[in-house]
Amino acid sequence: MAKEVFKVSGARKIRKKELIPFTRQMASMLNAGMSILASVSTLEEQSTNASFRQVLRQLRDVIESGSPFSEGLSLFPQIFDDMYVNMVAAGEESGQFAPVLKRLADMLDSSARLTRKVKSALTYPIVVLALSFIIAGGLITFVVPVFAEMFSDFGKDLPALTQLLVDISGFTREWWYIILGALIVSIWVFRRWHATEAGLYKVDQAILKLPVFGSLLQKVAIARFCRLFSHMLTSGVPILDALEIVSQSLGNSVLGKSFLSARTGVEQGDNLSDSLEGKPFLPVLMVRMIAAGEKSGRIDEMLVSVADTYDDEVEVTLETLTSLMEPFLIVFMGIIIGTIVIAMYLPIFQLGSIVS
Repeated sequence: MAKEVFKVSGARKIRKKELIPFTRQMASMLNAGMSILASVSTLEEQSTNASFRQVLRQLRDVIESGSPFSEGLSLFPQIFDDMYVNMVAAGEESGQFAPVLKRLADMLDSSARLTRKVKSALTYPIVVLALSFIIAGGLITFVVPVFAEMFSDFGKDLPALTQLLVDISGFTREWWYIILGALIVSIWVFRRWHATEAGLYKVDQAILKLPVFGSLLQKVAIARFCRLFSHMLTSGVPILDALEIVSQSLGNSVLGKSFLSARTGVEQGDNLSDSLEGKPFLPVLMVRMIAAGEKSGRIDEMLVSVADTYDDEVEVTLETLTSLMEPFLIVFMGIIIGTIVIAMYLPIFQLGSIVS
């Protein structure tokens, strides 16, 4: 019989804003000697989010019925994913519940901080590029026709660049509904294709091949894998389960499949490093450091070291990108808008020869 799960209103907001404080406060209260039931009840009373308060109420009911805390968490997969639930379950079995929760909070906090930095770095160029195309579209749609009407009285052929711009403007104004419809259909088809396993794989593969940004996102995913995998092993989660769970939490299906395929080799008795060797988009540095960790018997420490290494590389790359991106985008925006303005004023520059 399938396990019942509950849908939570505003689950994404809860996961983003409430999960880390909840985990950290639970760890603190358990370290202070409070019971799980008392800790959950306290957090329920002080929660200001109505939906999350309802979740905590149901968690309290589960605990009062005698079920494990991890079982209650598994009823809300929108908030507590497989990684979270399995680490909590391992902590319950090992008797290291509070340390596991603290480790979870630190890991989630580190991951969220890195994600915010990457999003912040990527948001700026997207906004500037979008603004450039919006301004260019506005000029072509509303300003160019005014100049085109004025140019029509000159009685002379327009410069090639100006004529091209006038033709684009005329086509856009006349067939805007076809252009808009084609754009909507294209987005719909892409989303449907992207929702398939093959489509998602192709898109994620293309993202990893992007210059600069592909390498950046690859390092973010590798750091995330190493940190999550290390914490799960330290918490007592079996290596095969940890590989399966973490491979689904990377945000990139190509890297996820590479790590998941290594599970077969580990299951057959091979070392993790040997199973990862040669897999698509997995850096040699990571594989070699994992191999060194296996030889020394400190693979969890080596995984954290790998994660720290890639985190540092990501931060350096983001700082470099931020410093270089602003002048590049300003130049790009200037070229787009400047080309349109020059095309509109070229006939005016030739007005003297036209009049003569």
